[in-house]
Amino acid sequence: MPRILLTIIKFFTLLAGTALALVLVTLGVFVHQNSAPAAGLWTETDGIRIEADSTAYIEVKKGESARSVGLRLENAHLIRSRYFWYFLCRFNSEFIKSGFYRIDVPASQMAIHGVLVSGRQLLRRVTVPEGVTLKKTAKILEDAGICAADAFLAASAAPETIKNYRIPGPTMEGYLFPDTYLFPADYPAGEVVKTMADNFFSKVRDIYAEALALRPEELNRLVILASIVEREYRLETEAPLMAGVFFNRLDIGMALQSCATVEYVITEIQGRPHPEVLSTRDTEIRDPYNTYVRPGLPPGPISAPGATALQAAFHPAASEYLYFRLVDPSSGRHYFSRTLDDHIRAGILYVKGR
Repeated sequence: MPRILLTIIKFFTLLAGTALALVLVTLGVFVHQNSAPAAGLWTETDGIRIEADSTAYIEVKKGESARSVGLRLENAHLIRSRYFWYFLCRFNSEFIKSGFYRIDVPASQMAIHGVLVSGRQLLRRVTVPEGVTLKKTAKILEDAGICAADAFLAASAAPETIKNYRIPGPTMEGYLFPDTYLFPADYPAGEVVKTMADNFFSKVRDIYAEALALRPEELNRLVILASIVEREYRLETEAPLMAGVFFNRLDIGMALQSCATVEYVITEIQGRPHPEVLSTRDTEIRDPYNTYVRPGLPPGPISAPGATALQAAFHPAASEYLYFRLVDPSSGRHYFSRTLDDHIRAGILYVKGR
């Protein structure tokens, strides 16, 4: 065989061997970078929660870049390298979609990337109505498969949460905004509370720009009053008038005599069924939340006030009224009066329905 031919064969053999070695090295690097880090390295970080059952909840924020997501995944040690993440994102035409995702870890980078570009979120729609209490909210969330009722109530009373939101009370009662939410199934209860509380303070800031600059006790006073208005009004146009009546009573040291607070005592504290009509015996129940026997505001909110009730508490209607009474249950219309005689003539005492 000619010497030149042997040289060519050796050259191409060496070239093929080098190429094969490069392919193997590249493949090895790819496999290593794509593989999941060890479970012991996982750590929670911004927008990433990792449960004891090796379930990771990842939030991709609206408008967030793929680089930012990769950095957070690396910080949480769910991926080995953000640079390999950038490589995957650059050579994949699909974009990462915002939302909440549930991923069983450990998982490869390609598997995590595939979930985040799929848009297949484990979200469940749940509506928390206006005027519900923490206990009722807990049951609604549990029935929707969002989180356990006990876990939600515990998260609502967590000292660090109370301190973080500057709540002058033992729970987040009244400070979790009633709204329609999208949560992943089996979402951490603490995150549910945080989402609802953040929503509440955002809505309050929209209603009254200086609300968050108020002292916690001042804000709490308004939230308590809003929670009472929420359980009293039926027509939105009457809510500011009701708030005005309650402020007028507070100003002169007169008992609020809110039927809603009696209903709260009966249902939430005593655990009895919701009454359709209040009796004199009901209004005489000795309890700090009963504003028939205790002057001033109750110790804390009695419900989750919505936008209408909050608007009424922050912007009450000025009037000389000291009384109101439901006179048309079908329409929800109340009769407002300045004197007790007018109030008595208005008719039978009703409470707001369920």
